[in-house]
Amino acid sequence: MATFVIAGAGLAGAKAAQALREEGFDGEIVLIGAEAERPYERPPLSKDYLNGRSERDKIYVHPPEWYADNDVDLRLGRRVTRIEPGHHLVRLSDGSRQPYDKLLLATGAVPRRLPGPGYYLRTVQDSDALKERFAAGAKVLVVGASWIGLETAAAARTAGCEVTVVEPEPTALNRALGPELGDLFARLHARKGVHLRFGTAAAEITDTGVRLSSGERLTADLVVVGIGAAPEIWLARDAGLDVGQGILTDAALRTSHPDVFAAGDVAEHFHPVYGRRVRVEHWANALHGGPAAAKSMLGQDVTYDPIPYFYTDQYELGMEFSGDVEGYDEIVYRGDPDKLEFITYWLRAGRVVAGMNVNTWDVVDDIQTLIRSGAVVDQKELPTG
Repeated sequence: MATFVIAGAGLAGAKAAQALREEGFDGEIVLIGAEAERPYERPPLSKDYLNGRSERDKIYVHPPEWYADNDVDLRLGRRVTRIEPGHHLVRLSDGSRQPYDKLLLATGAVPRRLPGPGYYLRTVQDSDALKERFAAGAKVLVVGASWIGLETAAAARTAGCEVTVVEPEPTALNRALGPELGDLFARLHARKGVHLRFGTAAAEITDTGVRLSSGERLTADLVVVGIGAAPEIWLARDAGLDVGQGILTDAALRTSHPDVFAAGDVAEHFHPVYGRRVRVEHWANALHGGPAAAKSMLGQDVTYDPIPYFYTDQYELGMEFSGDVEGYDEIVYRGDPDKLEFITYWLRAGRVVAGMNVNTWDVVDDIQTLIRSGAVVDQKELPTG
């Protein structure tokens, strides 16, 4: 009987285990997670759960009995510390060894850190700690106008906290969306009373706040750091697998070793639509990448090529984003950005490379079809929602 091991009990790992059973795999499945919690989804941690609009039981991927019912050996509170591909073996932090026939690496990413005692938002325990502090009306300083940073700022401000955001870029989400759309999010937060400090970096977190790179000190009751995340590639690197910005895979999510696969935040997979490798840290990639990897482990013909997708909720703004803005040369709007009801298209050489719908729904499929087609578009015929 074959044994499939999944290192990483997040959304990608849990969905991979589910897909293996749904596809008829009757061998042993070992799902190993570093946290004590059974697999859960991370987006609510900075959205509905953090805002108190969703209960804890809503974040979990499966009910607690699902793992036993589906004969999945869920091992929590331990992590894979070493991979030995030549021996088809992993070593665990509790000193045990686990053989495998196929291995999936779904170890995700860890927050990038600053020196000093800051808060980070990656686990449900992190979200619980912030929720408690926000409820007390703390003076909050957020380092980083990233998606996590802005969602956290929105949650803190909605809870009545005084909030300041520090960001070295000239505006919010500058690298993700470009300056024009990033400024729209900055204006939204400013209208809500968030103090924005662009063009300045946090050098150090102190007991009383933050020391900026300029030497200026800002005081706060707590500092939340949202400056991105780094994929946990060290296991793969130490095992001799090919790595880059993530663990390198082909379009079937297979690494440089034929019996080792990678999915989710940690994977840098070849994307046929873009003709290059991409690494996507968002929820949809874990949701779909785990099952795709599972099918590939079973020997099915897999081409993993979804258009990158993510979403955010901040105050009254709900948004979905598809694509990749890299190399865009034109932005086209449909609707009214001032009323926060519109679609934005990023174009390169007349072709749609990304789209963002704000408070405008049921258009994601149309936007992704345009991106996937690679066709030169008539801007007058772009969907308006």
